[in-house]
Amino acid sequence: MGMKRTLRDFDWQGKQALVRVDFNVPFERGTTRISDDVRIREAVPTIEYLRGQGASVVLCTHLGRPDGKRSPGLELGPIVERLSELLDVPVGYVHDAPGDPAKAAASALDVG
Repeated sequence: MGMKRTLRDFDWQGKQALVRVDFNVPFERGTTRISDDVRIREAVPTIEYLRGQGASVVLCTHLGRPDGKRSPGLELGPIVERLSELLDVPVGYVHDAPGDPAKAAASALDVG
């Protein structure tokens, strides 16, 4: 049986990393203020590691899609804002993914 490989086993320089994250965080009732950002904070070391290794990082997450429709209370804007604060870099956001807008945004990313 082979050894389990981790992120540290790959050369990320100039490559793109697609990372599935669980940013399904709670909000204060009736607001868009995040009440517990632990899920976001836990992803930061992985994102920083990949960026430090020269990768461009694409994150995939969701807050749900009731009955297949968008819900204004489930937008990712506050999460993107918090992640940007934690990483101290601008974080982009594509509303419609998967699809051509997401592909274009991922292709336009700078390394690191």
